[in-house]
Amino acid sequence: MKLRALALAVLVAATSVSFAALKAGDPAPSFVAPASLAGKPFTYSLKDALAKGAVVVYFYPSAYTQGCNVQAHEFSVNADQFAAAGATVIGVSLDSIERLNEFSADPDYCAGKLAVASDGDGRIARAFGLRVSAVRRGITDTRGREIDHGFAERTTFVVKRDGTVLEVVGGVSPDANVARALELVRQLSAR
Repeated sequence: MKLRALALAVLVAATSVSFAALKAGDPAPSFVAPASLAGKPFTYSLKDALAKGAVVVYFYPSAYTQGCNVQAHEFSVNADQFAAAGATVIGVSLDSIERLNEFSADPDYCAGKLAVASDGDGRIARAFGLRVSAVRRGITDTRGREIDHGFAERTTFVVKRDGTVLEVVGGVSPDANVARALELVRQLSAR
């Protein structure tokens, strides 16, 4: 069990350094994906979300893993601050929608305040220029359940209402990632 936890920690650490192909000023790829909020599935559209304001699109390796738990919790406890700055947040991973229904409702993490989308084949992550790793058998989540999907690298894109990327945030801790995204959307709202 300790070996599995160590293997997961190494894998998550390896995916936390971002080398995103998209840069500030690039157009963000529009996408539609199955998503969940408070355990209820819906269809998420980036285009529709941008019609309402800036969007923080954050990619993470897997629900119910150490860093992702921290990041989801930080986004959820700061949800009102993101909304006050005129921004919405969508988490994207290769998790199944069934797993995301649980994660989005979990009071310790998304807490019904954070929407998460399923990118089962990694197509959305790749469109944003992110590396996607293959499934690695034998790795379990913090609940002890096997993770049956690949991982996208942990990277956050702050997308302005016009659909262009304001900044890419990666290579920092999960809580620093959220703090930087919040700082950026506050700067946008002050303009």
